[in-house]
Amino acid sequence: MTRRYAKSTTSKYKNRKTAVNGLVFDSKREAKRYTELLLLMRGGLITGLKTQVKFELLPKQGAERAAHYIADFVYEQDGQIVVEDVKGVKTREYVLKRKMMLYFYGIKIKEI
Repeated sequence: MTRRYAKSTTSKYKNRKTAVNGLVFDSKREAKRYTELLLLMRGGLITGLKTQVKFELLPKQGAERAAHYIADFVYEQDGQIVVEDVKGVKTREYVLKRKMMLYFYGIKIKEI
């Protein structure tokens, strides 16, 4: 006899998906930060706010897939590009990708 288990409704880190203005964010904290950035944009302090921006860290090599980092938010402030990531838990994978962003793109990720 095979047991069936209900699919878990909570994430590994207990985040809850939250919608704001038709966009769905991985956590309440990320959604809150988005609303803060919207206010900054409306006030003219930042421009060009984008969500879920993909950066290629390593290209595809043979059978190996490309490696990417997906930023939570990217915007421009005082003529500089700012890349933000809302982090609760810094995984080993994230730390490695953060270092690769700095090495390959010269971008230091702003962690919220």
